[in-house]
Order: sequence, then structure tokens, then C-alpha cells
Amino acid sequence: MGYEIGVLRKREEGRKMNQYDEICLNYFLKHQSQLFREEVASTQEEAEEFLEDCLAVVLNSLQEVKDYLDESGADVMDMSLKEIEEASEVFSLPDGRYLVVEV
Repeated sequence: MGYEIGVLRKREEGRKMNQYDEICLNYFLKHQSQLFREEVASTQEEAEEFLEDCLAVVLNSLQEVKDYLDESGADVMDMSLKEIEEASEVFSLPDGRYLVVEV
């Protein structure tokens, strides 16, 4: 199986698991201002619905984030992992995962 196919399968598996757990939802609620000027959600239920509508993904490493953004058409090939981590649409969750919210 080629690298690209493997990455796509992992991404699809992650979406199927729908990893918007309590850690993810609470972190997004507290830090949504990093991406949005106004509050987009005030409860876990609203946050989950918003993230689902945005097709947000939770990934396990910055390299996975970079691969995901690259596959989504973002020009990230010349960006360092640190620059990607600092992007407003990338939320560094306290357990080491990354929530990517594309708007």
C-alpha cells in the first residue's frame, strides 16, 4: 500500500471514530477565540455539532497534521512543524493530540 493511500485510510479511520471526546470539546470551548472573533459554541453539544459541520479532525502528531493539510490543498510543504503547530486552525490538545478546524 502506498504512503498516500495509507495516510488517507488513517484519516478516514480517525473520522469514523469521531474523536470529539470531552478533552477535545472542552479545549475547543476554552480556546475557540484562537480562530474565531466571536464565540461559535457555548456547550459541549454545540461544540461537537460545530466541529462536525466543519469536518474538523483530531490527529495524533504534527506530521499527521502537516500531511492532512497538504492533502487538503494547503501550501504547507515549506512550513516547519513548529509553524504548523502555531497556525490558528491547529489546536494543541493537552493530551498531545491536535484538533484541526478548517473554516
